Amino acid sequence: MLSVNDFQTAAGRLKNVIHTIPLSSSKTFSEMSGAEVYLKYENQQKTGSFKVRGAYNKIMKRYEQGGLQAVVASSAGNHAQGVAFAASQIGVPATIVMPRSTPIAKVSATEGYGAKVVLHGAIYDEAYAKACEIVEEEGAEFIHPFDDEDVMAGQGTIALEILSDLPTVDMIFVPAGGGGLISGISACVKQINPRIQVIGVQAEGANSIVASFQKEKIMPSSSVHTIADGIAVKTPGEKTMGYINQYVDKMVTVSDAEIAAAILLLLERTKQVVEPSGAAPLAAVLNQKIDIAGKKVCCVLSGGNIDMSFIHKIVEKGLVTRGRHLKFSTIMPDAPGALERFAHLVADNNANIIRFQHDRVQADLDIGDAIIHVVCEVGGKEHGERLLAVLRKNGYQILP
Repeated sequence: MLSVNDFQTAAGRLKNVIHTIPLSSSKTFSEMSGAEVYLKYENQQKTGSFKVRGAYNKIMKRYEQGGLQAVVASSAGNHAQGVAFAASQIGVPATIVMPRSTPIAKVSATEGYGAKVVLHGAIYDEAYAKACEIVEEEGAEFIHPFDDEDVMAGQGTIALEILSDLPTVDMIFVPAGGGGLISGISACVKQINPRIQVIGVQAEGANSIVASFQKEKIMPSSSVHTIADGIAVKTPGEKTMGYINQYVDKMVTVSDAEIAAAILLLLERTKQVVEPSGAAPLAAVLNQKIDIAGKKVCCVLSGGNIDMSFIHKIVEKGLVTRGRHLKFSTIMPDAPGALERFAHLVADNNANIIRFQHDRVQADLDIGDAIIHVVCEVGGKEHGERLLAVLRKNGYQILP
């Protein structure tokens, strides 16, 4: 079992290699949640996520022991970059197997550190199986992304930094996929101060740790479906679940919509780009998945490696979830001036039409009518409700 000394030794290896990022308090998120919220910005970490901590600690420990010739890893992206970076520091070849769905930005960044990338499978578990084949064929050493105590020790150095910055913290919210990050943080925290609660956060569409935590045995998910690709894992690790069952206080889930809204808030309020898995802890806090009133809570924002071609979809989803984009349909006469009258009503109520579809041939429409599908930019949910009320008052039937 990992001891505090293991975490301290890992911190020594990582000194002058990674960025030490102080906690940031957030007045905005504190007011929104009713708690005193602090953010650990691991999206600002070297390679763009916390994963470099565990990968570097593992590879450097093996390098110190001698005999390390080559490494292989399987990863959705962040562990890949950590392994590629660490391997490049000591000059050993690295092969990384990534799911085909991995964002292009993560693939390119991994290759940029000098690693060979192999794309295989739809999810992490299939990429992992392929990596094991390569290990057997080439005699390389596999660097597990989470189910390895040296990796967990590296990830747990985050806890040492949190406790140094905020010794009075009450709760730490941590994203969980395979379980390496939350295992390391919880084991470190609980051995130093058992009073502090550690809360794990998973996506609703990839909740194998939640199910395993509840049943106290590993419960693989039959499938995973979430925008949080960094925590989209069907089966948690055996070692990580041992630590989670021993040290973690609670596990909660958040929806993709809640994650998207948190990403948008981070962009708007803190000017930080955080990937979906990294935003999951803040989503849990803002949606008060457990009672946090008056508590000092820390959210570990685990990474910021988000594909720019995908971010607009997340932002749009966040805008809809927060009521900033209002989608509705209505029926109007298919006659000259009808559209103009509708547009004026919208504009007079300080809303902006950003998308519009006009249909006069829908089967269930009366002759002489048209249905329009509209997306309006509004100031929030209350503004949207006022706009719909004005439209109804002026004779427009609002359809779902």
